[in-house]
Amino acid sequence: MRTLIVAPNWIGDAVMAQPLVALLSRSDPDGTIDALAPPHIAPVLRAMPGIREVIEFANQHGRLDMSGRWRIARRLAAQRHDRAFVLPNSLKSAIVPFLAGIRQRIGWRGEARHLLLNVLHDDREAGKQRPPMVEHYAQLAMPPGRSLPGPLPNPSLRIEPRRVRDTLARLGLEDAPLVVLAPGAEYGPAKRWPARHFAALANMVADEWPEAAIVLLGSAKERCLATEIAALSGLPLRNLCGETSLDEAIALISHAAGVVSNDSGLMHVAAALGRPQVALFGSTDPRHTPPRSTRARVQWLHLECSPCFARDCPLGHTNCLNDLAPAGAFSALRQTMQLETAARR
Repeated sequence: MRTLIVAPNWIGDAVMAQPLVALLSRSDPDGTIDALAPPHIAPVLRAMPGIREVIEFANQHGRLDMSGRWRIARRLAAQRHDRAFVLPNSLKSAIVPFLAGIRQRIGWRGEARHLLLNVLHDDREAGKQRPPMVEHYAQLAMPPGRSLPGPLPNPSLRIEPRRVRDTLARLGLEDAPLVVLAPGAEYGPAKRWPARHFAALANMVADEWPEAAIVLLGSAKERCLATEIAALSGLPLRNLCGETSLDEAIALISHAAGVVSNDSGLMHVAAALGRPQVALFGSTDPRHTPPRSTRARVQWLHLECSPCFARDCPLGHTNCLNDLAPAGAFSALRQTMQLETAARR
């Protein structure tokens, strides 16, 4: 059977969809799975076990772009997929599989998509909370109304060793253990640990592991934030925000001895690569979008006002992050890194 996955538009969501791919591969080992993904998400899908080909399509926010959808639909029609799993909940994300004539089009009910999808799952049953996102996506592998068969595997990504070596060589990072700090979070300030806390943590890391190279990783949008962290730390931190592609960021994280991040796409990447990590949660809920890894440690205060899921603190204090102490994050990082070292002996 030939399957198409219409990927989510966020890095973390794309990573959390990998167990769905694993279930589909397990149930149809002789089949093929392709993915339709925006260019900024495509590197995640290319690093995903079970994906044969990634077809890029820029699904721009606020634009329907019917001519572009017709073009990509004609290309997909020639590949004769038997079914499509549409992971985003938007109406427009379901248009291309419909235009491509894919016989079975599967997704969650939402945005009047019943004309475009013909296998619909109900997003929430009465009285039940929405499950964690990994289970939410994986549920699409089952017929509507049927439960998942049991515990799911954690999301998994893989990257070629040559890609890792080339990235380290290009950035001059071959000779030192790597600790990655990822201070960004696309959603908003209520997900971002303060710069001063990242700076304090960097000093603790430098004192404990003076041989380590500490790098700040993220998009160009986080470069100013990373510059502030480096200045506050007084250390020669390597600010790589905006200087790496997502492929290179994945390669660096795969090589890291430790990763500290907010609840972000790179947090999920680190978990899927099995790196020792600390995940910092503020306005969001680690019960819903946790880093699914035995090497992950979550720092969350679970205040009375959280999770609020707001972009900015509605109370104006952001205590869920301001009161999350660097010392606690460092202790969690040291613990998971030591466990990694012990496991290698």
